Amino acid sequence: MRLTLQPIPESRWHALADRALAGQAARRDEALAMLRSPDAELLELLGAAYRVRHHFFGDVVKLNFLINAKSGICPEDCAYCSQSRVSTAAIPRYSLLSPEEIVERADRAVELRASTCCIVISARRPSARELRGVTAAVREVKGRHPGLKVCACLGLLSEVEARELAEAGVERYNHNLNTAESHYGEICTTHTFADRVATVEAVAASGISPCSGVIVGMGETDEQLVDAAFALRAVGAESIPVNFLIPIAGTPLEVRRDERIDPMYALRVLAMFRFVHPDREIRLSAGREVHLRELQPLGLYAANAIFVADYLTEPGQPASEDYRMIEELGFTVEELGAPIGPIRTPLAVE
Repeated sequence: MRLTLQPIPESRWHALADRALAGQAARRDEALAMLRSPDAELLELLGAAYRVRHHFFGDVVKLNFLINAKSGICPEDCAYCSQSRVSTAAIPRYSLLSPEEIVERADRAVELRASTCCIVISARRPSARELRGVTAAVREVKGRHPGLKVCACLGLLSEVEARELAEAGVERYNHNLNTAESHYGEICTTHTFADRVATVEAVAASGISPCSGVIVGMGETDEQLVDAAFALRAVGAESIPVNFLIPIAGTPLEVRRDERIDPMYALRVLAMFRFVHPDREIRLSAGREVHLRELQPLGLYAANAIFVADYLTEPGQPASEDYRMIEELGFTVEELGAPIGPIRTPLAVE
């Protein structure tokens, strides 16, 4: 008996990749379908996401480094955060580091081959003294490492304050939306989702590239996660960190265990963000070691950036393991001094 091979039907995921390469981002219903797609389609979904990632970013992985420039002592009640006023987590607590100490940590970022370092403080918003301290440190960092891109994360910010940071040399500002507007009151009551949106918009208006992302696994539904992804499109986020909740002892969410978030679901999340934001930096961020586990390398077929070394108050994977993961994939680390890119108009959505 002679077998006849049947033509393979066109994959819905590769059809979406074709559209993304033609300038059309995924719709909401398509994003939701990715999160709920069967495990049997996961490799096909990732392969399609990789086509989009490769088109815009090649096989380059951008390394980001965090500087915890002020730890703890925060008046906000964010339920996920070890540095909030409602947290009893055993973490270091200290006021703003000196410019010299911040520069030393930026030296470490360069040693670790990071092309961007982010100066972070725990605060509702920076005081005038803290803003002066950060801008002074940024000027020293840029003088010492002109090719190192500097990001700041100082809490809520006005356009005037954002312009001060831009004048000092800050190229990017991080302020995560974290979750959908409909879920925001469940994770924080001391400020609103609208407050966060206003900060991201003020940053963009100042000419700084806006960085804003999410934390997956805080009790949101699939629909709310999709809402958050599209809210980030609406504010024009240029760089999108996708974090997975680390339930830190001493925080209100320490007992949160989202049964959805196994390695397969985490990979679907990353693919969804790539299709909703085809030409934006997608950063595989905190919690990758916990939730992706042995499947971590597959995340880089959708994401094009990671944090190297530790997070703010939690340890990360050793840098040597990150380098090995990137090398074994056949990818390369972004060189210091690569352009951050202009603020772009988001791709169209049908």
